[in-house]
Amino acid sequence: MRTQAEKAEAFRALHRRPGAFIIPNPWDAGTARLLASLGFEALATTSLGLANGLGRPDGAGIVSRQEVLENCRVIAGATDLPVSADLENCYADDPREAAQMIRLAGVSGVVGGSIEDATGDPAQPIYDFSLAVERVHAAVEAARSMPFPFTLTARAENLLHGRNDVDDTIRRLQAFERAGADVLYAPGLRDLAAIRTVVSAVSRPVNVVMSAADPSLTLDQLAEAGVKRVSVGGALSRLALAAFLRGAREMKDKGGFTWVRDTVPTRDLKRVFGGISGGAGA
Repeated sequence: MRTQAEKAEAFRALHRRPGAFIIPNPWDAGTARLLASLGFEALATTSLGLANGLGRPDGAGIVSRQEVLENCRVIAGATDLPVSADLENCYADDPREAAQMIRLAGVSGVVGGSIEDATGDPAQPIYDFSLAVERVHAAVEAARSMPFPFTLTARAENLLHGRNDVDDTIRRLQAFERAGADVLYAPGLRDLAAIRTVVSAVSRPVNVVMSAADPSLTLDQLAEAGVKRVSVGGALSRLALAAFLRGAREMKDKGGFTWVRDTVPTRDLKRVFGGISGGAGA
């Protein structure tokens, strides 16, 4: 297995090389190993996928800080790939307290993580600008204090919370960049025109999540638009649950079992889960 420092350097290298890369989102050790077996080069946790696995709705504070950190530990230890963590708003409003979550994520084994400017409060869903920037600055300080290069992603959440203000979103991303964030992320961008507008306004790598974007877009198109990293959030988890429900409904409504034809052969699962040592493509 690679050391955490080696994983961290490999993750940084992915952001420096030409083109874009896909960072898919497993929600447990099994899905992490399946993705690694397909040859992906990095993974990212998903708050929605974790909540789905726990049978809870996704939302601020519904899954505990400790549960998130344990999920980070499990996924980081499941393969030899670098892992970046979805840490939501880092479980605190105060910048210093939020930064503690970045440090704890590093201790869990991940080599990157995100801090977002969503508050979790429906009455005031987005932090005021100055506080949002201060939180990112504190998170950067925590990331730089680690004994390996932790890749910090700063997220501007306007578009997911009914604030369709691209100018303010860009203003926030630019401020997060000045505060030292390594990767910038505005979930909710849907089309290439909006994506190009955001990418051209900043100089750090940009992450685009395809669970919110036009699904007909391809990696090549996103790379041409200047995107560096492409994630899918909780979409793979929702895809898995959709297949689960189709099979369950066929049994309940029709007494049928044709869904068995679409299952993964047990021998293939044994090959991955029994033979993979943590490396991509094993």
